[in-house]
Amino acid sequence: MATSHAILESIRSTIDLNDYRKLHWEGTFDDYLNVILDKPGVTRTAYQRLYDMILGHGTEDVYENKEKLTRFKFFTEFATKHGDGIYGLDRPLMQLVNTFKSAALGYGTERRVILLHGPVGSAKSTIARLIKRGVEEYSRTDEGTLYSFSWKNADGETWDKDPMHGEPLQLIPEEHRPNLLKMLNEQAAAHNYDIKIKGDLCPYSRFEYRERLAKYDGDWLEMLRKEVKVYRLVLSEKDRIGIGTFQPKDEKNQDSTELTGDINYRKIAEYGSDSDPRSFNFDGELNIANRGIVEFIEVLKLDVAFLYDLLGASQEHKIKPKKFAQTDIDEVIIAHTNEPEYKRLQSNEFMEALRDRTVKIDIPYVTRLKDEVRIYEKDFNEVKVKGKHIAPHTIEVAAMWAILTRLNVPKHAGLTVMQKMKLYNGKTMPGFTEDNVIELKRDSPTEGMTGISPRYIQDKISNALVAHPDEDNINPFMVMKQLEEGLRHHALIKDDDQYRQFKELLSVVREEYEDVVKNEVQRAIAADEEALTRLCGNYIDNVRAYTQREKVRNRYTGDYGEPDERLMRSVEEKIDIPEGRKDDFRREIMNYIGALSLDGKKFDFRTNERLQKALELKLFEDQKDTIKLTSLVSNVVDRATQEKIDVVKARLIRNYGYNDSSATDVLNFVASIFARGQTKK
Repeated sequence: MATSHAILESIRSTIDLNDYRKLHWEGTFDDYLNVILDKPGVTRTAYQRLYDMILGHGTEDVYENKEKLTRFKFFTEFATKHGDGIYGLDRPLMQLVNTFKSAALGYGTERRVILLHGPVGSAKSTIARLIKRGVEEYSRTDEGTLYSFSWKNADGETWDKDPMHGEPLQLIPEEHRPNLLKMLNEQAAAHNYDIKIKGDLCPYSRFEYRERLAKYDGDWLEMLRKEVKVYRLVLSEKDRIGIGTFQPKDEKNQDSTELTGDINYRKIAEYGSDSDPRSFNFDGELNIANRGIVEFIEVLKLDVAFLYDLLGASQEHKIKPKKFAQTDIDEVIIAHTNEPEYKRLQSNEFMEALRDRTVKIDIPYVTRLKDEVRIYEKDFNEVKVKGKHIAPHTIEVAAMWAILTRLNVPKHAGLTVMQKMKLYNGKTMPGFTEDNVIELKRDSPTEGMTGISPRYIQDKISNALVAHPDEDNINPFMVMKQLEEGLRHHALIKDDDQYRQFKELLSVVREEYEDVVKNEVQRAIAADEEALTRLCGNYIDNVRAYTQREKVRNRYTGDYGEPDERLMRSVEEKIDIPEGRKDDFRREIMNYIGALSLDGKKFDFRTNERLQKALELKLFEDQKDTIKLTSLVSNVVDRATQEKIDVVKARLIRNYGYNDSSATDVLNFVASIFARGQTKK
């Protein structure tokens, strides 16, 4: 057995002391200038670091209805690593990153509040949380390095850090900045951005600067060498360094000092005045977020006095601490709100200044089924849901219903909402091209801004998991039951009309699920490879004789007779080949076989999807009565039938992902449909 010492020693071998030393680097101001010459990126603004951080994770091109979009791996791979993967929002995320790019290049959006706007549960908070985490981790990398400074105390041994983590270049006097910047930009290594000095020191460091400058008789260079220490700045939300978060609270217990800092009354006695910057705590969210990012949660629920602070913080990059002059800040301001609050902003004429300083990014619900499914599979999968098998289509039917509630009724005649959802999901349909799908989306610009939230779906799947403790699986019917029962009590259902609409859509999903499982059971019954091969050979022999006007030799009697028209039509009707098209279809099959033969290849029905489907449905029709699946409903099953049913069940488990109990449930369900005479052609 390993001793505690051995365990600790094995852990010690994984510790990277060099990494610790890099993160805790300290040096003189001269050392910092050498760092700038080697890596000028350390002087980037908050927006520039944010944009470079996102790009640093990589991009990939994706196509949506012929349109090329850029997918940022930060929101997929990095996000998934932290359990926050974002799916189906490529377009709004591309708009968001383009806004960051514009701000990084100084085109104006750096002077705006970035407002994520959308319905509840549409990933606004997730996006903001990811960006904060990304910026934090980026500051720990070589590419994301940044620095701040501290002042030597009178004891000569301790140091006081600049409370707002200011950029060390702000220590350069205004009149000397142009000359220094010119030399730095000429000699520094190549970089994407010019080295600039933006803003001035905070009131605390201005006070310390003046005090020390007098000590050195105006020699600011000597003062910087002896009184200032530059250190590596590592952003941290937990330590409130460069990452701020502000959340509305009770108006009676909240004032603007939470944003811009407050007087430290205990220190007034020490320093003699409440206007001495040493008697002030520069620890408001806008103070501590300097050099990084601040998130405003449900920003439009803030009191008007707080919103005024936002105006200066965004437009002028300045804040006004109590008793002090306006103070420069360099930070990304990202906020989020929902639709009702945003409508309130639009209708409030006193909020025009804020609206004018806002870049609104719409974050809608997902409208593509495969993306919605991925959202739920993060939390509900075989790894996380231990002891419960998730039957096939369980997550899919819940996601399907959620998507349907978000889609507008199509204006296209004869197109249902279910068909529209399938088109959005990439399925091809006769008479519809990608241009038609683009047109459908263009006709519904606000699609995804209303409907059922993913949170509701997650809650109901969770309910289904715990509501059946004796079951070893959850299936679509359990989930659909929970979805329907919760509708009446859903806080966001506006009225009876919406309740009825959502309930009707649940019926649409139920019908779709019935079709899917009937097809699966049909294919499982018809998955007898030998029987399929025999049926295919029989069909092809008859088609060859028909197209070449020959007779067919009976394999049992050896006699020759006319091609079996009844057999051929029974196969062709399964894929809706009309009587008038049968000759074309048969010639098409023979031409396909001939082309393969010329290439030295052997015909296999599995390579022709339409023919394979027709053969499977034909075999199902032939075998369904011999299996007597409907006898399951009466619970009277003879041994021979049970053996055949067990074979079908094994195929459902092997080919479609069921377990024993969920396969039995599906067979019972489909059997009840057959018993009602609802077999699908």
